[in-house]
Amino acid sequence: MQNKGLIKFFAILFALVSIYQLSFTYVANNVKSEAKAFAGDNPDKELKYLDSIGKVKVFDLGFTDFTYNEVKNKQLNKGLDLEGGINVILQISIKDVLKGLANNSKNPVFNKSLADASANLEGNKTYLNKFFEAFDANSKGAVKLASPDIFANRSLQGEGGIDFQMSDAQAQKVIKRKVDESVESAFKVLRERIDKFGVTQPNVQKLGETGRILVELPGAKDVDRIKKLLGGKAQLEFWETFKIEEIGNFLVATNEALKKTEIKKTETKAVAKDSLNALLTDAKDSVDTKKGNNPLFDKMLGQGGGPVLGYFAPKDTAVVNEYFKRPEIRILLAADQHNAKFVWSKPTTTKDAKGKDIEAVELYALKGNRDNAPAMSGGVVTDAKDTFDQLGKPAVSMQMNSQGAKIWEELTGRAFSQKSYIAIVLDNVVYSAPGVTSGPIAGGRSEITGSFDVAETKDLANVLNAGKLPASADIIQSTVVGPSLGQAAIDAGTISSILGFLLVCGWMVFYYGKAGWYANLALLLNLLFLFGIMASFGFVLTLPGIAGIVLTLGTAVDANIIIFERAKEELREGKSLSEAVTASYGWHGAMRSIIDANVTHVLTGAILFIFGTGPIKGFALTLLIGIVTSLFTSIFIARIFIDRNIAGKGDLTFSTNITKNWFTNFHYDFIKVKKFTYIFSSIVTVVSLVSIFFVNGLDEGVDFVGGRTFQVKFEKPVDATVISDELSAAFATPVEAKILGDDDQLKITTKYKIKEDGVAVDEEVNQKLYKALEKYFPNVTYEKFTNTYDGKTIGVLQASKVGASISEDIKTNSYWAVLGAMAVIFLYLMVSFRKWQYSLGAIAAVAHDVIFVLGIYSLCYKFMPFHMEMDQHFIAAILTVIGYSMNDTVIVFDRVREFIIGNRKGSFEDIVNASINTTLSRTLNTSLMMIIVLLTMFIFGGESIRGFIFAMLIGIVVGTYSSLFIATPVLVDTISKDEKHTIEDKHNKV
Repeated sequence: MQNKGLIKFFAILFALVSIYQLSFTYVANNVKSEAKAFAGDNPDKELKYLDSIGKVKVFDLGFTDFTYNEVKNKQLNKGLDLEGGINVILQISIKDVLKGLANNSKNPVFNKSLADASANLEGNKTYLNKFFEAFDANSKGAVKLASPDIFANRSLQGEGGIDFQMSDAQAQKVIKRKVDESVESAFKVLRERIDKFGVTQPNVQKLGETGRILVELPGAKDVDRIKKLLGGKAQLEFWETFKIEEIGNFLVATNEALKKTEIKKTETKAVAKDSLNALLTDAKDSVDTKKGNNPLFDKMLGQGGGPVLGYFAPKDTAVVNEYFKRPEIRILLAADQHNAKFVWSKPTTTKDAKGKDIEAVELYALKGNRDNAPAMSGGVVTDAKDTFDQLGKPAVSMQMNSQGAKIWEELTGRAFSQKSYIAIVLDNVVYSAPGVTSGPIAGGRSEITGSFDVAETKDLANVLNAGKLPASADIIQSTVVGPSLGQAAIDAGTISSILGFLLVCGWMVFYYGKAGWYANLALLLNLLFLFGIMASFGFVLTLPGIAGIVLTLGTAVDANIIIFERAKEELREGKSLSEAVTASYGWHGAMRSIIDANVTHVLTGAILFIFGTGPIKGFALTLLIGIVTSLFTSIFIARIFIDRNIAGKGDLTFSTNITKNWFTNFHYDFIKVKKFTYIFSSIVTVVSLVSIFFVNGLDEGVDFVGGRTFQVKFEKPVDATVISDELSAAFATPVEAKILGDDDQLKITTKYKIKEDGVAVDEEVNQKLYKALEKYFPNVTYEKFTNTYDGKTIGVLQASKVGASISEDIKTNSYWAVLGAMAVIFLYLMVSFRKWQYSLGAIAAVAHDVIFVLGIYSLCYKFMPFHMEMDQHFIAAILTVIGYSMNDTVIVFDRVREFIIGNRKGSFEDIVNASINTTLSRTLNTSLMMIIVLLTMFIFGGESIRGFIFAMLIGIVVGTYSSLFIATPVLVDTISKDEKHTIEDKHNKV
């Protein structure tokens, strides 16, 4: 081997760099262990400890040193499935952005196009493109995007804007740019909010041009708080309010009007005694004091006063809102109240008639105008800080700019003189509505008070300082993983990795003797390089990524197996050890087969990386890195050890006394049995397709259909059927509960309100889940049940949500990923082998394998003891199967091509049979390596990836079968008779 010294130099350099990079992970883990020991079970104390030593030097190399923050930034990043934390994908509402750009245009074509775009959104189609399509269909050329009442308004006119002379195509370019600017603005606002939140190594990314933003918060634990932080638009407004005595007559009239339309109930509870009752005194004859005869007042829970119209249960707010939206009710408002806007406060605790604490919200009537604009917006706030009010309660102080200070002085002056109130509204929720008792407030300094805790005031000050989002940000996908579950995944991954490594090493030594030891040393170095590269470039290690590493153990020795098998063939032909090694490492030896096989791996891995999301990208990335490092160590590092042996003892035989004659005289007629294999495979294919499309179908996971999934650990074993029935009743929609591993752990799936976005819906689902299961957790609060914390053993250990819109994208991406992988490999093989018959044989084998695996999943998912869902992990498994099936097939085809070019005698069928038989040792050895590591992962890798591993396990077994009994027979049957005769004439010439 030439340039051996240079290869040694680079190998040593790479090893040192990898050790250097991984040393930061070692030091960071030690510091975290010290912090955990110091804090005990208090995560806040642990976080404060780590923050306090951020600038302290913790790693001294002699010639340089590093602070904890520097070490932390250089460590190997762990994904949320290993670290624990929260991962969400936010969808910036492009509809809101367009409304804002059009100044909330009332144009019917514009608004119909917005509605049509929402209704007809398809997988992988952006909302903006669907809007343009809908507008074109609705306008029919009669209305232009650049109409003055749509986008050619004052705010969009001027340089770089839209004027009324623009065509729709020209206007679309400007609108697209403005939308991109709004998404970029949202991205910056979210990043600033998160930077101040206090989690370590947050990750915020824009996802292409979809208007989606990925947020990963490792170690975050307070689920509801974080979702509010991310989803809050932070639109702060200041409104003047109506007093109860001003709006009371309207409420009485509304109650009377509703009596004619609402169904009366016969409950006998007294009406809440509040200040409104004084207004009802004169109407005693018309208002029955028995509950059930007053549709509006029956819903009141407690006393109102001042700007508060009354207290209501949170569950009744939707009904009351619907009342106030009715035209026949709005018309009852006095002339100066026609633009009144009814809004609610934050939930608060009050007492009912019996003195029991209940949750309630306050109803307010804001003084609106034609434009539905507040008296002052929050854009005037220049600074916000969390503080405490005069009573020592948490509050937020604000400082306004000069313009805001002037408006604020006028506003407070008017409130003082009229004895009225000013509502402070954030994201359409009233936080407080104070009166003014000491005259106009000058200087622009104000304070928000209310029923806050310290965390809420910190978050509120944070979002006000970061600024408001240009549009709502809805959580369309989320995953919450508890730290204890992450640690369990690490333990499972570590055990399976070590065991897989030992089994592979043991087999290589058993089968190849000393050459196997050299392959194992190369494998060890390969793992060092792989982790070193991931740490150097800041890549994230996930649980599927660990599976990718374990798979790398199986494939890393694949190149060595090809080379060693070729070297044995050369030795049998009488060549010396040195000549045999040189020939096996040559292009016409093993290199061509190795390159062809690994190119198919790279192609499927790249497609998986492009179309995958989250942990699946981690799996694909690990696989791709592993392919590169495996090739380097297998081809170059192992060669160095082999050459040293040749130069010294020269006693290599590439086998042991037990295995030296295995497969040497194997002559099975694979082509002869093609009729039987065709019949068997056809039956399997038909049964699979019938089961998939007509009988069982497939168990589509939430990735494909949308929904919420919770992994819940109970204190003792439970009956999944009973839990399913109880939850279905609580949610008033079917809820699936399946045992996950042990009998005390369930995977709960629901599609309840999955098409509705918003933090309130997510919290509602969490509350319903907790209340329905509360009897199984008698000593567990809602916060402990829902949120994650170190050492958590019961409650929700993991939760995920996939919205309806993103599930369509995932499904579409999955179809394209599988079809794209097959198409790309077909083209590559056609170019490499210069005959379409090779590509057809390979694709026939791959299609057979995919249908076989799908069929197994369709037939067995109902009774298997582990989950067999169609999700992103399953698609990753299918693509991996495609890659490995191609690998086996390509090795055989390369030998066919070699024999055709050479002087192998016999018929075309004999040449193909000889190709299969002479590569059988390599095929079975590689497949055995893969089966060993996959079985290890299946048994020890953890419940969450068992279905994923099972798909690959079945795929590898079937892929080996199809390479031998499908791909090559198809090749034989599609080569023309004339071409066969030409090949046979050439090879059988005397």
